[in-house]
Amino acid sequence: MNYLVVVAHPDDEVLGAGATIHKLISEGHNVAVAIMVSQAAARKGLSSTLSDDEAKALSIIGVKKTYHASFPNIKMNTVSHLELVQFVESCIEDWNAEVIITHHPSDTNNDHIQTSYAVQAACRLFQRRDNLPALKEVLYMEVLSSTEWSLDTSANRFTPNYFVEVGKEGVELKLKALSEYKGVMRPYPHPRSNEALEGLAAYRGVQAGCNYAEAFECAFRRI
Repeated sequence: MNYLVVVAHPDDEVLGAGATIHKLISEGHNVAVAIMVSQAAARKGLSSTLSDDEAKALSIIGVKKTYHASFPNIKMNTVSHLELVQFVESCIEDWNAEVIITHHPSDTNNDHIQTSYAVQAACRLFQRRDNLPALKEVLYMEVLSSTEWSLDTSANRFTPNYFVEVGKEGVELKLKALSEYKGVMRPYPHPRSNEALEGLAAYRGVQAGCNYAEAFECAFRRI
């Protein structure tokens, strides 16, 4: 199966689905990552080696194929929606993606929202391209420090209904990959701390009755 993980920023892919990505690859699936904002210029403590950090982190979880766009950080809402969609479509077509994992549309970070909307629109690509199969599944992931800060009570907040058991070793590998992103992880009780991420994985595992898990919301599935 060909999985495409579409994220706004470098590190989102590991924060939201790092252990799942590693598990999928170890099971023989193909996983590519598409990053909308390759240089997160507005990030506090931005590493001057961000590209190298990303390469090291992705290598740890086993990703060998990445797509990069250069949309402006925290300003994706100033870019034509069509441009965002076309980039995602180009990745879907090139990778022959069958499953997409992306941000939840109620995230607080606006770049996450714009990415999610672009993916939603791009999911219909098979209706406009001959000989391109329809997607089999679309999953929303949770990214701590954004997804849990969905304060709009009128929005449909992240509601997990799809759990991937990753085990303690999967969580440890995820944290190892995140440690390569300089300036991303923070001391507890920040949501981007080792304790918070391990605690979330333990809680999601408890919800699903398994040994540590990453949680997703299945937005679409075709059997």
